[in-house]
Amino acid sequence: MADPMEAVRRLLDLRHRSRPEDLPPILDAVAPLLGAARITALMVDYEQISLWPLHGTASDSAPRKVDDTPAGQAFSTTRTAYAEPCLWVPLLHGAERLGVLEVWLDADPGEPLRRDLEAIAALVAELIASRRFYGDAVELTRRRQPMQLAAEIIWNQLPPLTFAANGTLVTAVLEPCYDVGGDAFDYAANGDLVHVALFDTVGHGIGASALTTLTLNTYRNARRCGLGLADTYRSIDKWIRAQYPGAFVTAVLAELDTTTGAYRRIAAGHPAELHLRGDRPMPALPTPTALPLGLGHMLPRPPGVTEVMLEPGDALVLYTDGITEARSADGELFGQDRLAAFVRAEMRRDVPAPELMRHLIHTIVSYENGELRDDATAALVQWRPGVS
Repeated sequence: MADPMEAVRRLLDLRHRSRPEDLPPILDAVAPLLGAARITALMVDYEQISLWPLHGTASDSAPRKVDDTPAGQAFSTTRTAYAEPCLWVPLLHGAERLGVLEVWLDADPGEPLRRDLEAIAALVAELIASRRFYGDAVELTRRRQPMQLAAEIIWNQLPPLTFAANGTLVTAVLEPCYDVGGDAFDYAANGDLVHVALFDTVGHGIGASALTTLTLNTYRNARRCGLGLADTYRSIDKWIRAQYPGAFVTAVLAELDTTTGAYRRIAAGHPAELHLRGDRPMPALPTPTALPLGLGHMLPRPPGVTEVMLEPGDALVLYTDGITEARSADGELFGQDRLAAFVRAEMRRDVPAPELMRHLIHTIVSYENGELRDDATAALVQWRPGVS
């Protein structure tokens, strides 16, 4: 007999004493209470290619592709998909796409049952997000090959790939997933400001990841101490010079006022952001406005801060040179023009921003025949006042 509230109670019992792998058997147990034969939590892998049953699932270990499957459609669009006798409900933690909840139903779901299952999926996503640090089940599910130590260090430093609040969306991608060492991104929403930063560290491997870790945490420390962009730049520059003399990090340090659309940033030896209004490219922002972090002492003047006023719907794409300097088999660079054309085409198709980023990184990997020569990272910032 259907009893959605009993299903909720049993899932809530997992809040205080459970491991991530305790979730699949509970989903099996509550399935009959939701008019289902089976319920499976599917997690997206690091490459965002396939959806895999959460570690601890008793059966059915085959992945579902993100492209060209109903499960993948639910993940890509963040909308419930149905193909008899199965329902796929997005697993969202905030705006972050964790995967989908796959529900094998005994009968065609009515609207009340769909709403109940969407509420259950929201609860399951919260449980996964809160339990993931108490065990390795989520990581073991998402990883399809061993991760290098440098990449392990970086991934453990990063925020979720997607965030939305105050009418602003930030979404990012990072490749190669299992061997990245020198790239990183960060963001934070504090009051009316959204802070965004992208870093590209010289070198690779453990040395680069250690320098990236120092850079990322110095940035957070400066931000949390209330420093403005110029003083944040000076703080990071000072610590890199003190701890890694001769090393440097290119970066974009930015902040967006979500009430006015004022976007202010420092380009520290970094490529200029791609600024789009609809699918129309806007004039490029000046770059660089400062030397790379770690080399700032070589110029006596303070770092230059650029300000531009965004209009509702404007988008900014921040990227490292691993994106534009990707090379085809015949040596042709991917380049800024191809990047701009790609993003504009995706926007004309109304592709959701996180999905646009997923398509971009897969395009870059494919352009280099699956073997990236450098870390490739990009972040998209959209200002959408009035959009929740």
